[in-house]
Amino acid sequence: MRAMVLHAPGRPLSLERVPEPAAQSGQVLISVEACAVCRTDLHLLDGELPEIPYPLIPGHQVVGSILESGASALPPGTRVGVPWLGSTCGVCGYCQSDRENLCDAAAFTGYTLPGGYAEFLAADARYCFPLSRERSATAVAPLLCAGLIGYRALGMCGDARRVGLYGFGAAAHILAQVLRFQDREFYAFTRPGDEAAQAAARTLGAAWTGSSGQVPPRSLDAAIIFAPAGELVPAALRAVRKGGRVVCGGIHMSPIPEFAYELLWGERELRSVANLTRQDGHEFLRLAEQIPIETKTEVFPLTAANDALDKLRSGAITGSAVLSIGPPE
Repeated sequence: MRAMVLHAPGRPLSLERVPEPAAQSGQVLISVEACAVCRTDLHLLDGELPEIPYPLIPGHQVVGSILESGASALPPGTRVGVPWLGSTCGVCGYCQSDRENLCDAAAFTGYTLPGGYAEFLAADARYCFPLSRERSATAVAPLLCAGLIGYRALGMCGDARRVGLYGFGAAAHILAQVLRFQDREFYAFTRPGDEAAQAAARTLGAAWTGSSGQVPPRSLDAAIIFAPAGELVPAALRAVRKGGRVVCGGIHMSPIPEFAYELLWGERELRSVANLTRQDGHEFLRLAEQIPIETKTEVFPLTAANDALDKLRSGAITGSAVLSIGPPE
């Protein structure tokens, strides 16, 4: 099969012919239709995650059709989504307390497991989500990480009515629609001068838009930081009211600069989001259909994965970059 393979940090992906995977017990073999591109993929390219098992096939927002199945609940022909969380041990204290996202033995699609930048993928059936065929695979793929991680981050904000979104990319485009559906206000913070992102935020109903260094006109109840920039942490703390929360939504972030304790004082909270649970996935995908969420995508062929990653890195993608891999829909 064709796959885009990463061999070392700092190197582009290479298009290669690799053996087609075989489904093992409990797995499904999937013909990949689409895979959305994520900033985590850039962290893999840059060697910023620990113990990267080179060579690897990235991609963890995968949509495809089952060709072979070892699970009766997911027969051949079923469309499924494969997210970042690929497996857990099921027996540790985290798994037994509804926190499988923190399992120390977890494996991750497109990182420690083969990912979706390929024509076929074998995945643990227990961690796949059944999907309808009402929408295109390229439209659905961004929901599987950009959507999921935003949903989990929002859950950590409690009942916040005014929420700041730092970095208005793939995740924020989706979460903005959830916030408006729930009749909450959102405030969009972008790179200075990113008029396209600010315009997109206003189109989705932002109460205010501005650059990440600005202070919004009203104090926020909570803020979610999607951009991997540590300097946004003190900026977000400055923007939230006393008792407010700042949630860091990425898997990697540049160093957080020293900041005055007074920014944290007043019972403000700072926390991170780690991965996701299957329950997150089931809840969010139901909500996405109910709203319904419309993803904004720029579609690339599999062979142009490096171009998609370059555009994502430069901030030239408004919404989500998605690789179209399978046959035309």
